Amino acid sequence: MTGEKNLEVLLAAMHPVQRGGEYVYAMWPDGRPLVPGVEAAVREAEGLTVVLPRAVADREGLAYDFVGAWITLEVHSALEAVGLTAGVSKALAEARISCNVLAGFHHDHLLVPVADAPRALEVLAGLSADSRQLPRPELLVRSEAPEDRKAILAVTAGAFAVSPATGLKVEGEPVEVRVLRGLFGSKDYLPEFSVVAVLDGEVVGHVISTRGWVGGHGLLGLGPLGVTPRHQRHGIGSALMKETIQRANAAGESGIALLGSPGYYSRFGFVPATSLGVLPPDDAWGDYFQLLPLALWPGGVHGTFRYAEPFALA
Repeated sequence: MTGEKNLEVLLAAMHPVQRGGEYVYAMWPDGRPLVPGVEAAVREAEGLTVVLPRAVADREGLAYDFVGAWITLEVHSALEAVGLTAGVSKALAEARISCNVLAGFHHDHLLVPVADAPRALEVLAGLSADSRQLPRPELLVRSEAPEDRKAILAVTAGAFAVSPATGLKVEGEPVEVRVLRGLFGSKDYLPEFSVVAVLDGEVVGHVISTRGWVGGHGLLGLGPLGVTPRHQRHGIGSALMKETIQRANAAGESGIALLGSPGYYSRFGFVPATSLGVLPPDDAWGDYFQLLPLALWPGGVHGTFRYAEPFALA
């Protein structure tokens, strides 16, 4: 998963969370094997510095001076991101709170004096709230262009790297990428319904709708819809959905079918497809197979929905 580099996005999305317990810095004795509980270690010419819970340091007989609270900035920052540490340190310094920074692969971590932890959390939350008031880069939603294909497939691979069905990491290429690649070459591909979201010149989201059928009646089959993980929960998926619905109504389409979470898609007007007489390709989908009747929905459409062929081949 790619980390975020944009400082404004990092600060705005930053969610500081305090770990339980107290932590200390100590010098680890030469030649002694590390014990469970060591959270970080830095090798220097003078020896090995470790960060570990205070209780573990006491048990091991280690000397320490600084006792800190551990705060994790729950935003996935890229290791090459510029300014996050400086921005956080500056805000804490202005509040006269010292901090020591540890950079992990996914997150940045701060150790602040235990007594200052509640105030540090307030300062960091305020810094994030202030950043959300800054002007945001404008999101552009448009039809895909041929040169977008590589980026679209990469976005989809990232979005479905963890299975939405199982919550587990996917081994190899996600099935949604294979489906999407097939849809691009399918006779049911509809160029006007392959829509990308672009932020600062980067494709960060994509949704596609292709021709589907209930008997001889044509509908749109939506999916996959993917958003780059670091930009999820920022309204990009909603923007893609709204654009698709607007385009479908303008094109005279009568309805859009999809497989997804009722809790999410109901906000756009989707209802269980069976309530409108349209059955899912797989009975096990139940209410997760949904339908949005558009302005020209004729009523009286009954039967099993058939997706474009690449779905069946996945």
